[in-house]
Amino acid sequence: MQQLTKADDIRRLVMGFQQSRIILTAFELKIFSLIDGKGKTSAEVSELSATDPRAVDRLLNALCSIGLVVKIRDVYFNSELASRTLVEGKPEYMGNLSHTDHTFRKWTHLTEAVKKGSMPDYTEINNRGGDWLEAFIAAMHYRGEYQAELFSKMVYLSEAKEMLDIGGGSGAFSIGLLKAFPNLNSTVFDLPNVIPITKKYISTAGMETRVKLVEGNYLTDIFPGSYDFIFLSAIVHINSFEENKKLIQKCADSLNPGGKISIMDFVMNENRTEPPAGTFFALNMLVSTKAGDTYTRDEISSWYESAGLKNISAMNTPFGTGLVSASA
Repeated sequence: MQQLTKADDIRRLVMGFQQSRIILTAFELKIFSLIDGKGKTSAEVSELSATDPRAVDRLLNALCSIGLVVKIRDVYFNSELASRTLVEGKPEYMGNLSHTDHTFRKWTHLTEAVKKGSMPDYTEINNRGGDWLEAFIAAMHYRGEYQAELFSKMVYLSEAKEMLDIGGGSGAFSIGLLKAFPNLNSTVFDLPNVIPITKKYISTAGMETRVKLVEGNYLTDIFPGSYDFIFLSAIVHINSFEENKKLIQKCADSLNPGGKISIMDFVMNENRTEPPAGTFFALNMLVSTKAGDTYTRDEISSWYESAGLKNISAMNTPFGTGLVSASA
């Protein structure tokens, strides 16, 4: 919890949106990619980005004040960090910021969402358009690729043969687990518009023979098969409490004897004030979903207990989330 002692502390927090918007606008306009290398004048950037000359000049100056751009004799250059992380095609490119940009726009409606309890113009994920979906999956892959490698060291799946990756997106966790456990195969279950994107990531990883891709809605469709391990990463926060209760029952019905289910997500303390990132994310779900939320360990455990599962355990992950598991 932050220690706020003076009015300037509040003002600093309130004005934080300015730097965020500056960076996201520059990212959206591909400014960092345009000036990488030899640099560009603001007039050159204006012509290349189809922007107003004076306006883009002021944007570039603001980026200098933030420390992401350097200005030398009216020529703008990327900082070392910006060149490494904000230029398209670089190994460390933060392509996930496209999704952050979309999220920023949703948060402008937070007041309305708090008044009404949900977003009035909510659009199902499968109907948000190709650009939004590609950016969203790319953001999840950017995060999941790193997390999957560490996660594979947190679970023991040497005896498991079949796993179900619910809402698996890019398949990042399936790929990571299959690399760690050679005897394991995976079924990635996701929406019809997502699966073609998943296929690209699976193909790039060379996992086509070990990953089965299945289209469907995990809330309404039957899971195709029985599994030794069922994984739900960043899934339960999209749904209401009752939807998750029914989902975990479906998962339990698809488990082989001795099989295991793991939920990785923000796991809140019982008064819902920690972890701090989880409190913010609950509001992100308010402006982004129909009934999503973050949940406590006791709430997650209650879904497992209702489904007749046992050996419920919980641990923290290195990523600021929690992992709550149970077995058949």
